[in-house]
Amino acid sequence: MRRLTVVQLLPALESGGVERSTLEIAQALVEAGHRAIVVSKGGRLVPRLLDLGAEHVALDIGHKAPLTFRHALALRVLFVREGVDIVHARSRLPAWVGETALRSLPSSKRPRWVTTVHGLNSPSRYSAVMTHGERVICVSQTVRDFVLRHYPSTDPSKLRVVPRGIDPDTFPRAPMPDRDARAWAASLHPVLGGDGPLLLLPGRGTRLKGHADALVLLARLRADGLDARLWLPGAREAGREAYIAELEREAVTFNIADALAFTAPTDAIARAYAASDLVLQLSRKPEAFGRTVLEAWSVGRPVLGWAHGGVGELLAQWQPDGAAAPFDIDALHRGGYELLTHPPAPPATIPHSLRAMQEATLAVYAELVDEPRR
Repeated sequence: MRRLTVVQLLPALESGGVERSTLEIAQALVEAGHRAIVVSKGGRLVPRLLDLGAEHVALDIGHKAPLTFRHALALRVLFVREGVDIVHARSRLPAWVGETALRSLPSSKRPRWVTTVHGLNSPSRYSAVMTHGERVICVSQTVRDFVLRHYPSTDPSKLRVVPRGIDPDTFPRAPMPDRDARAWAASLHPVLGGDGPLLLLPGRGTRLKGHADALVLLARLRADGLDARLWLPGAREAGREAYIAELEREAVTFNIADALAFTAPTDAIARAYAASDLVLQLSRKPEAFGRTVLEAWSVGRPVLGWAHGGVGELLAQWQPDGAAAPFDIDALHRGGYELLTHPPAPPATIPHSLRAMQEATLAVYAELVDEPRR
């Protein structure tokens, strides 16, 4: 494939799965000898992007206001000046601005247009822009099915399922149990010590992450005689004090307050997985993909989650005993007890690797630039 210039569009480079995927594809492009440009408002990940050998253009194309469309002119100039081959939008408003810029160019000078549907956003005309790409990357089969169900006019032949992937080296396999990792966890919070099983539910302090369901599960497991503990890294964060106080009151009601740890986010999440015996993924809203599931499996820990969205898709295929019917607490309890008392062997190989995701995305680019324009 000839050397390409690829522009990725997104609101900002602060944190999150979309941002991480953007950097991962920028890295793959540079390593393959291509030119990677990212357009966003900026953020704390810009230095990391530049360290990869990619470039950044600062435009606030994610600000939800009519004036944001003025940036379409700047994008149009950028596309022509830099000889851009591919424009890849990863978020809705940047996609609308990018599409406006592309339409203003004659077809002979127009870069090819790629979009990625990263999430299960509420169906609407606004969200439909993510289905407008000449190629539409879906991050799971769940997302592909969602697109075709809610946007039936979408041509299925332009959809490409490219699951998100992880780097197994970042989440190395750990012994089970990992006593050093458990001692490290106990040093962060004394509740996390002891010999009983440790449940881990990583995630932001929001009701959608299913913390309340995890508390009910913990109460039931302890009623079964298991000295189980629950760690919720990421739940305790600024602005979520009232929510945490509500959960702490519930914990007192369930008599599990002394077996529960709400902590701030940790940068050592792989070590947190290693310290645990069971990882929970209880998002109340179906997620497009289940990166947490892959990370836990890579470290060698079983996962228990609601069988919906991308999480349910992964569990059904690779660890069905960890899939509980959505919001069925009895099923969750049965699954948790079984996984703790009879731990299954994790998948021998991780289903979706970072390298596979990068290669598949670059293959979409190559396919499109070699295809005649319609």
